Amino acid sequence: MEQAIRFYKTGAPEVLTLENANVGEPGPGEVRLRHVAVGLNFADTYFRNGTYPIPLPAGMGVEAAGVVEAVGEGVTNVTVGDKVTYTGFINTLGAYSTARIIAAAPLIKLPEGIACETAAAMTMRGLTSAYLMRRIYDFKAGDTLLLHAAAGGVGLIVSQWARLLGIRVIGTVSTEEKAAIARAHGCDETINYSHEDVAKRARELTGGVGVNVVFDSVGRSTFNASLDSLKRRGLMVCVGTASGTIPPFDPQLLAMKGSLYLTRPALADYIADPAEKAALAGEIFGHVAAGRIKIEINQRYALRDAVQAHHDLEARKTTGSSIFVI
Repeated sequence: MEQAIRFYKTGAPEVLTLENANVGEPGPGEVRLRHVAVGLNFADTYFRNGTYPIPLPAGMGVEAAGVVEAVGEGVTNVTVGDKVTYTGFINTLGAYSTARIIAAAPLIKLPEGIACETAAAMTMRGLTSAYLMRRIYDFKAGDTLLLHAAAGGVGLIVSQWARLLGIRVIGTVSTEEKAAIARAHGCDETINYSHEDVAKRARELTGGVGVNVVFDSVGRSTFNASLDSLKRRGLMVCVGTASGTIPPFDPQLLAMKGSLYLTRPALADYIADPAEKAALAGEIFGHVAAGRIKIEINQRYALRDAVQAHHDLEARKTTGSSIFVI
């Protein structure tokens, strides 16, 4: 019997339950996919706690990799035996499972040299890093980036990618252990926000000028410091809200702090076009396959340990990527 994590009400990690599941056969446009590994992302906690409202009961997780076991009528992009990966939003919810029926459209065939565990650890983080590095801002060698959560999954990929492009990265971390990890993966300097003033230190490291861009995945607790770290006409990219959503503010604040730019992108809008999705996937998978960017899987869990995995994630105990091994 197959198994899946489901939840019937929003709340703490304990609302997640492991249940037996009857998968069945794929319908038109669908495949039956046997998972090898499932990605654990901070966005999963938003579905669980109600930040992202969805009809309940529901499955959990939006990213996984595995092997196609059966295809429904009209499926042409994959065949039985293909190794594939996927990520998305509500259209892929239900990844915390041993096997599932899923629409064929979101599936990405894995290139040679990319294992299913690696894919499950990097598809969402990799595509997010790809649009941040290749679509949000026209980076040039010598630019400076302030990167929050530098030792996290996206942080480690972005740091390595930035190094390839000659971008100076200042990463924020909460511990000296995470600082060492961030520096080993491309951060030029780190700021420990547990005892350092982020904006003050960022200014010091840039000779008072400020940084070109901030990638802020933390949100509420770092928003003001991020704005204060930017140079005149710099770009603030709100890419996540791990500490809570950002309170409403007067846009005049952006003018007062140097005619700043601000954007709040979502991955879904950068992979909605199949051609753009393929291009971004090709870039990140190409870097990983060639060894230019390494994916660090630092936490592995069994599906039955989903509650503990969510506790670890929210307590910021994790570094790099986390996966469920099926």
